[in-house]
Amino acid sequence: MILIVDDSPGNIFTLKTLLELNDFPTDTARGGEEALRKVLKNSYALIILDVQMPGMDGFELAEILSGNNATKDIPIIFLSAINIEKKYITKGYSSGGIDYVTKPIDPDILLLRVKTLYRLYEQNRALNEMQNILKKEIEFRESAQQEAQVASRLKEEFISIASHELKTPLASMKAYVQLLERSLDKNDKVKIYVDRTLVQINKLNSLIADILDSSRIENGMLKFNKSLFNFGKLLKETVEMICQTYPDYSIKVSGDSNVLVFGDELRLEQVIINFMTNAIKYSPDIKKLEIHSTTENGFLIVAVRDFGIGIPKENHAEVFSKFYRVEGAAQRFPGLGIGLYICCEIIHRHNGKCWLESEPGKGSTFFFSLPTAIHMNENQKNISL
Repeated sequence: MILIVDDSPGNIFTLKTLLELNDFPTDTARGGEEALRKVLKNSYALIILDVQMPGMDGFELAEILSGNNATKDIPIIFLSAINIEKKYITKGYSSGGIDYVTKPIDPDILLLRVKTLYRLYEQNRALNEMQNILKKEIEFRESAQQEAQVASRLKEEFISIASHELKTPLASMKAYVQLLERSLDKNDKVKIYVDRTLVQINKLNSLIADILDSSRIENGMLKFNKSLFNFGKLLKETVEMICQTYPDYSIKVSGDSNVLVFGDELRLEQVIINFMTNAIKYSPDIKKLEIHSTTENGFLIVAVRDFGIGIPKENHAEVFSKFYRVEGAAQRFPGLGIGLYICCEIIHRHNGKCWLESEPGKGSTFFFSLPTAIHMNENQKNISL
């Protein structure tokens, strides 16, 4: 809206008619005091202000408005038929005016100036609205981020407490079942059910550990205790443990893994176990797997190959994603789909990477790489293994 300020009713009528014929909404004031009350109460895009008025003149009103934070940005066009000297025009600009028009008024020139200032007002208003929207969006996102951080912390605390509370009775259950197993004769028919119970307890224990690790990864709280160790020795001991757990599987180990690695031995053991148990899980009909190790360009590369169901090529990129399950395999092979995600994160934290090669019906080979510290000599090999 445009405010017309003039003590002459005739001038007001002329300007009001001219502007409204060109679709500009208008308001009027018959003096400086009335104009000041209206400006402080309403919002105006532009003020057309007569200089010579009784009481508060145009210059005084402009100085008051330019000194107020709420009104200082309203553009003002001065109109004057008497004060047309340079000093008055200069005073008009110094008082806060944007333009100074002398009478008699050329309607076309005035309309051109009004249209320009009104367009600038609309653009500034749109820009201010956009800035307000952006400010609110930033505030909303900051608030959401803070809430997410609080929620994440509470979730981590809950998972830690829940995991601890679950592990305590689970450890007792496992101990009691193991005692029961030892008290039974090898030929006792109950022993098979006890053994199956132990398997399920171990699965549940592993599931709880995976959930806790996944939460820690999300919150950047997965801890590592790194040291220099012989990877070949770790691989040998881990394979022996898997062979005892799955005695009906044939596990062939080849290549050279006798290198020093700087890393968390327990976490890397977790990766090896996960790769091997996955290979066993997804190859139930062909009970064999192969592990091959080699060194290339300062990296140890370990490959675990199974002869199971295989994975379509279009699914390879998602296999290491959190909660991802290959379509069609979820029903036959239950699980949460976080084991490989955790393994990949562990390897990444050791400056290595994970990948796979696989074809449906031909099995899969899962790889991980680790930077080596130094390749061990032959004497060290004989001692460590």
